[in-house]
Amino acid sequence: MQLHYIANASQASSGGRTLPVIDPSDGQPFDELQRGTAEDIDIAVHAARQCYDAVWSKLSAAERGRLLMRLSAKIGEHAEELANLEQRDCGKPTKQAKADALALVRYFEFYAGACDKLHGDTIPYLDGYSVLTWREPHGVTGHVIPWNYPMQIFGRSVGGALAAGNVCVVKPSEDACLSLIRVAQLAAEVGFPAGAINIVTGYGHEVGDALARHEGIDHISFTGSPKVGTLIQQVAAERHCPVTLELGGKSPQIVFEDADLDAVLPMVINAIVQNAGQTCSAGSRLLVQQSIYEPLLERLGKAFETLRVGPAAMDLDVGPLIRASQQQRVWDFLSDAQHAGVAMVAQGQVVDEAPETGYYQAPTLLRDVPVDHRLAQEEVFGPVLAAMSFRDEDHAVQLANATQFGLVAGVWTRDGARQFRMAKRVKSGQVFINNYGAGGGVELPFGGVKSSGYGREKGFEALYGFTTLKTVAIRHG
Repeated sequence: MQLHYIANASQASSGGRTLPVIDPSDGQPFDELQRGTAEDIDIAVHAARQCYDAVWSKLSAAERGRLLMRLSAKIGEHAEELANLEQRDCGKPTKQAKADALALVRYFEFYAGACDKLHGDTIPYLDGYSVLTWREPHGVTGHVIPWNYPMQIFGRSVGGALAAGNVCVVKPSEDACLSLIRVAQLAAEVGFPAGAINIVTGYGHEVGDALARHEGIDHISFTGSPKVGTLIQQVAAERHCPVTLELGGKSPQIVFEDADLDAVLPMVINAIVQNAGQTCSAGSRLLVQQSIYEPLLERLGKAFETLRVGPAAMDLDVGPLIRASQQQRVWDFLSDAQHAGVAMVAQGQVVDEAPETGYYQAPTLLRDVPVDHRLAQEEVFGPVLAAMSFRDEDHAVQLANATQFGLVAGVWTRDGARQFRMAKRVKSGQVFINNYGAGGGVELPFGGVKSSGYGREKGFEALYGFTTLKTVAIRHG
């Protein structure tokens, strides 16, 4: 039985109800979570406020940094344990779960070193005045963490907020809570004061809504769908609470005829099958120049056919999807594509050992997807790659920008001038040239434009969003 973790103590929900924890590899429950309530959120927010007022706000930046560094080291010691929790909870293959645990180590290491580097400025002004600025934390920040990368998104969101001097109330997805509860326990073990990190589990429409509405929350960080992001903005706007939103993408991989196809091939595949395609920055649209369209699709098709899907513990190319409803969502997209006459190039294989009750989907490569089809416009969140061709640079830009999203883009070309032109013309929060994802890039600011959201997490830039700027003007004669 998993309990809330509030003020460094395990607590049952005030409502007395629980939720099952399902293993996506076989669809079977193996644990229970607390089904939190608005009262639980209220308890957590008050614990956070007490911690902030009495302890956390009085720590120096260097002291906060030492705590974050100790937590980073502790997570490293428990990386295998955390990876095992994440693997069973989310269906991640072993290598992916381990990579996520190590990424969490790096997030807290990075933000530990950043705590005392957040400086203000002095501003030249009128004679007899000295003007300076400094950055102050919001206070109590609320964090709604999705199920696809709970450890990584906890690291980039909560790590940045703590480094900037805030304390945190965290609502994980009901589909992925186990690793984050354990991290909060580890934080207590290394000396984090009670109330600095609080975990309340439950449904989004109950606990998440209560968190967004709570008057004691001074800033909200949300990663999820545009629909829910809109609701959070509306609720937060009623009390003028700032928000940071990362709302997914429909990211293009743009391959020009002069690209190194040997380098393109593995990166394009990994960008759509990693985490079973359940990645906000997944390279889900493949835009290929006409002259190399057929050769590249032929090579990709052969590679897709070798991909194997199975239980997380088998550590294959692809694990299961998170839940039955997500599996059905992917099936609906593929059914729509079939009815529209969209041609399938190739599919991977679900291994015989995969339980029929698990949530599996073979990686699928589709070609000539119409630009206005939902497969080219909406986020599938599954291992489905939609390919289409373009004539020239202008056409490539037109296709790349032809969705509501703008999170990530990949550009593959050896032409240096074109690299810069494309980077400027593609509407996206991140653009990768002759690579995709830059190995995770804890240091790299991450966020979107258009319906992909606003604000930035990751890197030093995140600290600005987790603080407010105060201007102090001193008249001294």
